Amino acid sequence: MKPDLQKFYQACNPSKTLAVENAEDRKYYIDFSSVRGGRIIEELRENITFFSPEGPTCELFTGHIGCGKSTELLRLKAELEQSDFHVVYFESSQDLEMGDVDISDILLSVARRVSESLDSLEKLEIPEPQGLKKILQGAAKLLMTEVEVSAEASLPGIGKVSASTEGKFAAEAKIPGIGELKANEKEGVSVVALGIGKITAKAKNSPELRNKLREYLGPRTKGIIDVINEELLEPAIIKLKQHGKKGLVVIVDNLDRVETANKSWGRPQPEYLFVDRGEQLTQLKCHVVYTMPLELMFSNDLSRLTQRFMVYPKVLPMVPVQLRDGSECTEGLALLAQMILARAYPDNQPEERLGWITEIFDTPETLERLCRISGGHVRELLRLLNDWIKKERKLPLSRAGLETVIRAYCNQMTLAITDDEWNLLRQVQQRKWVSGDDGYRILVHSRFVYEYRDTQGSWFEINPILAEAPGLQF
Repeated sequence: MKPDLQKFYQACNPSKTLAVENAEDRKYYIDFSSVRGGRIIEELRENITFFSPEGPTCELFTGHIGCGKSTELLRLKAELEQSDFHVVYFESSQDLEMGDVDISDILLSVARRVSESLDSLEKLEIPEPQGLKKILQGAAKLLMTEVEVSAEASLPGIGKVSASTEGKFAAEAKIPGIGELKANEKEGVSVVALGIGKITAKAKNSPELRNKLREYLGPRTKGIIDVINEELLEPAIIKLKQHGKKGLVVIVDNLDRVETANKSWGRPQPEYLFVDRGEQLTQLKCHVVYTMPLELMFSNDLSRLTQRFMVYPKVLPMVPVQLRDGSECTEGLALLAQMILARAYPDNQPEERLGWITEIFDTPETLERLCRISGGHVRELLRLLNDWIKKERKLPLSRAGLETVIRAYCNQMTLAITDDEWNLLRQVQQRKWVSGDDGYRILVHSRFVYEYRDTQGSWFEINPILAEAPGLQF
């Protein structure tokens, strides 16, 4: 029963996030919770549905980029919806410039996405948020006061902008790349989504405009939080409950991807957002789940972060391919193998799939080698497989083809490693541990080292692809 090569390749797309609410995606989903040190999604769900269904909660979720967080968050969304919560899930990277993010950006993004979601619901009418609309009017006018304007003027990098009349939402402000912001284009909460979307779309692509907007929005952060709560979130929850829902949950994905660059005053961006300004992220009066950079788990500011949020971040670790003592993790390897086989045979049972391994790979040992060398990083596993398929273009895939791909990956990774980093890697190889902010950011952010968890806590191992480099052979 040989699978179609093209369909198999497409099913192994490493950039695709599985949405378990979708019947086809659900066929590919593998539950790794038994080997990841705990049932993390169940904990997040029950903190909302059981322990605090009526009051707002704020949770932090983190893990290596590409380890499957988005898939798990979409599973959380589906389970919360089954429990009659209205869930707004969005990827913050679609709205924000991840190298330059501020609290006001996140808050407006939440307001926009909630407004869009509510506007899509039939028979759920929320009054127009006047206070929030007024703030947006000021932000829109800022586009026209960069230089002195009367009826019409030209702004550097933006183009011609028409003056707005007092009290209107940037009436007929024509901005190339944004379009027109008209006072009466929409009604109710949809005017908020429309306005924020048009303003932030331009700000995302213009550092100068982002700075100008932040000068305006920064001192108004408390007011922004207040009007979002009073004019959007609280009325929405009341209306949702009237229509049989138990509450509102907002899941803000991809904030773990904010870059580690320093702000202009020298503070690293992750610490600034989640530590210095973290308390403001907790003040939205609904259930909120934020993803955050994994490096904060090794920051000297971790205790301050937990004090701000009053929760300890939930971590989604790698799927283990070996145990802390170096012995084989048979369950982890078996689940990773099923993740691949399910993409070839989505309609078959796990036991059946095992009988068809040699239709895809020359030997079962070749599949095991692929799973081991991935280190349990699910996106890396799919990337390796995709590149391998493109190289050979036929089934079954050969062990020689896999080794060629592995060598290419290893060579690419080693080119960027300095002598100091080789020393750090040797220490991790011996101690199974990473210490200090700088060491972590160099090793883990670059995918040189992976974190795993078991009943004893965290432990670390070098990326198996890199572990085969000559610089780490004793």
